[in-house]
Amino acid sequence: MDERLAAGLRGIPDEGVFTPESVSWRVHADPAMGLAGLRALMLQALHPLAMAGVAEHSAYREDPWGRLYRTAFFIGAVTYGTGDEAREVLERVHRVHRRVRGTDPATGRPYRADDPDLLVWVHCSEVASFLDVVRRAGLRLTDGEADAYLREQAAVARLVGVPPHHPVPESTASLDGYFRQVRPELLATPAARAALRFAFVPPFPALARWATPVRPAWCGLAALAFALLPGWARRMYGLPGWTVTDLAATAEARVVRAGLLRLPGGLREGPHLVAARRRWAAVAR
Repeated sequence: MDERLAAGLRGIPDEGVFTPESVSWRVHADPAMGLAGLRALMLQALHPLAMAGVAEHSAYREDPWGRLYRTAFFIGAVTYGTGDEAREVLERVHRVHRRVRGTDPATGRPYRADDPDLLVWVHCSEVASFLDVVRRAGLRLTDGEADAYLREQAAVARLVGVPPHHPVPESTASLDGYFRQVRPELLATPAARAALRFAFVPPFPALARWATPVRPAWCGLAALAFALLPGWARRMYGLPGWTVTDLAATAEARVVRAGLLRLPGGLREGPHLVAARRRWAAVAR
């Protein structure tokens, strides 16, 4: 790890990257985040170099649930964890990024996971999906709070490895501008289409597959995540209209979120959030 990244990690406060007053706490605690995460993965796959790195270096086909868990764990640790917890997951990401490199078979272009442009693409795909989906699903955020969220998350992009001189969107306007700028580079490669199909029908344990409705329920969530993509992204996959309009997708996302909000907090809140609430409550006393 270079000194710049090491210094950034050392600069994380002992109490963690974010405090309970941050917008990131509110956004990442929302029950619609699971849906938003699926949308983010579908969007990320449209960058041929990012998708090549996943296809050639990730075990998502063999262990899809492990990959989802590790992604959720990373977000939880950075958002709600202590400084030590955040540093640990960030160091792990840096180690992985250093060894992920190769050549995209679809375009013939070389790639490396620590390339600043790819880091920004992955970052923007995530924060745009998180922000858009939770707002459409019903989380009330002002435009100012949405911009504050992007400023907070830009700091995470720096910790992941985006250099200080490399621009990272810090407002919804600059985020929209970024996607307009990057769209000519995007492509639904065969690997991206295969990943999309896999997202709809991942493997489930035999008992769950045959004794529960988990497969059709998951397929419905994946279809909704796809419907929540921007129209230009759906068109790149060749499914512009899908099965619902944008308004219908938003309405369905609100129904899903409302149902999840009825669940006990222990079933819909991650362990990092639960621990953080206890930790900060103890400090307040």
